[in-house]
Amino acid sequence: MNYVVYILFSETLQKYYVGQMGDLAKRVEDHNKGKANFTSKGIPWQLVHYFPCTNRSEATQLETSIKKRGIKRYLQDRNFL
Repeated sequence: MNYVVYILFSETLQKYYVGQMGDLAKRVEDHNKGKANFTSKGIPWQLVHYFPCTNRSEATQLETSIKKRGIKRYLQDRNFL
């Protein structure tokens, strides 16, 4: 199964969120329906960027790397913002 690391942004909270999942469309939909506890307060969430990964291990490592760097800084470093 292929995994995706995704970054969302909430205009409401002015915050970014990073996560990983196999089914990106369903996961973003879940975030916007309030099914995820942390992100329920920031609805609506917009998909900013996603990174395809070949397996869950790779996705977990990338997610951790993004969180350590800071999501906004990570995006700025790669000229996505």
